[in-house]
Formats: sequence, C-alpha cells, structure tokens
Amino acid sequence: MSKDFIQDIVPGDYKTRGSYTPAKKVDLGNFYQIYVSGVQAPKDDNHRVVTDDVEEQTKLVFEDISKILGQAGATLDDVIKAVIYITDMNDFDKISAIRGEYFKNAMPVSTLVEVNGMTRVGAKIEIEVTAIVKK
Repeated sequence: MSKDFIQDIVPGDYKTRGSYTPAKKVDLGNFYQIYVSGVQAPKDDNHRVVTDDVEEQTKLVFEDISKILGQAGATLDDVIKAVIYITDMNDFDKISAIRGEYFKNAMPVSTLVEVNGMTRVGAKIEIEVTAIVKK
C-alpha cells in the first residue's frame, strides 16, 4: 500500500536517536494533520539535557515544537491536542504558566501526567502535539 499521503517532517539540524520521525504530516484532503513526536529539551553529546531548570526546559521544548511545526506549514496556534509528561508534579504551576503563553491562541485539549523518567538524562518534561491546518 502506498503511503504517499504521509510526509516525514525532519528539520535539517535534528538528530534522532532510534527509529522514529520527529513529525508526520498527513494529507486529509482539505486539511493536513501533523503529529509531532514527544520533544524533550536539547541534549549534549552524552544525551544529557542542556539545563536542569524546568522552566528553561519547557521553553526550549516549545521552541523545538514550533520549529518542527513550521517546517510542516503549521504554528503553535494550529495545535489541537497536547500531551505533556513531567517528572515532578510540583513543577505543574511553573510549566502551566509557560504552556499558557505558548498556547494562548490554540487552547488545545490536553493531558498532563507525571512519569518516572525520560530518555534523556536530566529531562523533566516531554511534550507531544497534534495540529491541523487547512490547505
């Protein structure tokens, strides 16, 4: 079966670890739906995040998501669903305030859960989103 209606979205400077695509853009006829894989804060050569500060990590994650969506022809305003994973529920208020700034126009449906750990050493947050844009 041909899947020519699905396009991989991979920013030129993006380095993946493992077998996945940062995003998929699906042609739905009059719309494109974009699925962005979970994004954590940038890492160094040892797969450790570049900052321990959860607010800084959250901003870096949103900036990476914005860049990925931009390559797919979308923006954060086009996000319809967000799933946020955090390692400490005590960080909720800090993360929620930043999330509100980035999603002030989109108001996506959301899920936020606390998890035991992340794939990058020191990561405190991971966000995945789904967006939809009109052709």
